[in-house]
Amino acid sequence: MLNIVLVEPEIPQNTGNIARTCAATHSRLHLVRPLGFDISERAVRRAGLDYWHMVDLHVYDSLDHFFALNPRPDLWLATTKAPQNYTQAAFQDGCWLMFGKETAGLPEDLRKRWRDRCIRIPMWSDARSLNLANSVAVLTYEALRQLGFPGLSGMGEMAEQS
Repeated sequence: MLNIVLVEPEIPQNTGNIARTCAATHSRLHLVRPLGFDISERAVRRAGLDYWHMVDLHVYDSLDHFFALNPRPDLWLATTKAPQNYTQAAFQDGCWLMFGKETAGLPEDLRKRWRDRCIRIPMWSDARSLNLANSVAVLTYEALRQLGFPGLSGMGEMAEQS
């Protein structure tokens, strides 16, 4: 099972889309406060997130709180500033994919501490970055591809028509 970590996410629609990706891939979602939105049961119901009950959600008060509860994670940090491409990473079952907030990314001290675990998604040099939800989907599915898509259905209903 993969662990998707969002550090101080700001846009509720991105986190909603990421939660749906986590539900579809049976990945855990970890949110590090402060959050730019409300995730109370009432707010989630009002937003129509009918898959929220399928999300294995963990919320932390800060990065210090996150690392106190997860002292040695097999962590990969997604950042446009990374020295290596995400295809160079060897993802393992149970690894942690960490993403920063939409407006600022991950904190510099964290990137420096985990420099050899920073990965990026290649893109045109004039583009600032991909949308956060898209970045999470790209890296989640690459990690799952490397792991052989464990527990995920590999065929749609059309497969039986062949």
